[in-house]
Amino acid sequence: MAATRRSAGLLLFRTTGTGGERDIEVLIGHMGGPFWAGREAAAWSVPKGEYGPEEDPAAAARREFEEELGLPVPEGVWLPLGEARQRSGKTVTVWAVEAELDVAAVVPGTFTMEWPRGSGVQREFPEMDRFAWCTPEQAAERLIAGQRVFVTRLRDRVREEGSGSPEA
Repeated sequence: MAATRRSAGLLLFRTTGTGGERDIEVLIGHMGGPFWAGREAAAWSVPKGEYGPEEDPAAAARREFEEELGLPVPEGVWLPLGEARQRSGKTVTVWAVEAELDVAAVVPGTFTMEWPRGSGVQREFPEMDRFAWCTPEQAAERLIAGQRVFVTRLRDRVREEGSGSPEA
């Protein structure tokens, strides 16, 4: 029996709104490579990646963030958003960090694959080809279905906390 595939990631967020109900924007990335080219809906992801049984999930989340964005993880409190199982069967664990990040500073990591399939030609593609700050509604349209729950959990937590930064 195959082991469960596991991924871990970091969802950066910033709070919005003044006076009334607080809300958030989240930083997500469009998945790179030829399969996702030209797709918008359900083609975005939290910066994340797989890890093995010997690696700590939080360490994997940090590593994957740095690999996919080419930037260090911003300072801040890591808020656990729990786990969710994707349609593929993979279990994803995500933390949120409140921070600003200039998407123009991102230098995406790359991967190599045979493309076109069966050609024998190896090509390099960005792991994520662009990043954007999104409202929860925009994220719901863009994120793959199995990751939308993390934005909902984060939004609920921020709203429950009221004014001031949420704390772990």
